[in-house]
Amino acid sequence: MAKKKLTYQDAGVDIGLYEQSLAGMLPFIKRTHTPRVLDGFGGFAALFSLDYNCRLFAKNYRHPVLVTCNDGVGTKLKVAGLMNKHDTVGIDLVAMSVNDCLCTGGEPLMFLDYLALPKDDPPLIKEIIKGISAGCIQADCALVGGETAILPDFYQPGDYDLAGFCVGVVEREHIIDGRAIQVGDVVLGLASTGLHSNGYSLARKIVFEHAGLKVTDHVPELGRTVGEELLEPTRIYVKAVHNVLDHYPIKKHVVRGLAHITGEGLPGNIPRVLPPGKRVFLKRGSWPIPPVFPWLQKLGDIEQAEMDMVFNNGIGFVMIVSSYFAESIQRQVTDGGVPTHVIGEVRDGEADVEWY
Repeated sequence: MAKKKLTYQDAGVDIGLYEQSLAGMLPFIKRTHTPRVLDGFGGFAALFSLDYNCRLFAKNYRHPVLVTCNDGVGTKLKVAGLMNKHDTVGIDLVAMSVNDCLCTGGEPLMFLDYLALPKDDPPLIKEIIKGISAGCIQADCALVGGETAILPDFYQPGDYDLAGFCVGVVEREHIIDGRAIQVGDVVLGLASTGLHSNGYSLARKIVFEHAGLKVTDHVPELGRTVGEELLEPTRIYVKAVHNVLDHYPIKKHVVRGLAHITGEGLPGNIPRVLPPGKRVFLKRGSWPIPPVFPWLQKLGDIEQAEMDMVFNNGIGFVMIVSSYFAESIQRQVTDGGVPTHVIGEVRDGEADVEWY
């Protein structure tokens, strides 16, 4: 008897489904494009015009410096799987990279994604890309392409992974690197929407293993289910912060340091932008802490020092600014939709964070 001739589909990859997945992505990708995106979708690489002039829009640079970032969503994807809700983790994916790009003063220009699954699943892929597209619109950047990898022997059924890549630009003279930070500067904390995309290994252990809760369980302290809270998307700070950067002449060094508060929390991320001899003092109780954090702390009997080093505790982004302009900047960012609080100040000392 003749042996069956093997096909790619026998190995777990269905080209027809792959083409169907690509077709489902197209509307979400196209809606993020501006005239600066020069090619269509489906080529080997994307083309993006750095300088651009038209009647309604002009963007020209004197000494542009490219900014590159990449990141993932981590084990928050496990919660999406438990909820069977995949239309928001794409926002998290974009947020993690564009908020990092922002820390240089950079403007996110374009975004690419990498999605790996055990098999093609057009409805699932469509939901994921829908979220990535929504995040790109929030960040004013174009989704210009990516890669969908079907790896049938690598991932378990129901699993998938995401990575994101952002390219941005900043004028060399406008780079914010923390070197202008001075004693007396004010530390502004921009509110997070909850856990964002960090600390989920501990959060999942507390909630699902230690407390034995399910994603569908309603939590009175939170006013919603476990899954709804844990899937709250990461806030994107690009528009709110750039409104401030565009308002003040850069040579005045009004905004002196920017930090995205991710893994390792406030103590681990603020020192990354501090120059030698400058120490940040943070005042406990100076901002409202979202209920998810005290709930997790009590549920898992977690020490405060551990909470500080794992979670953002309600502050997702930090701006270190001139004290003279601090009140105005705080008002501008809050009016732009991001609650902002004075949470500390810069003093002399070793570059680190200290609580008072």
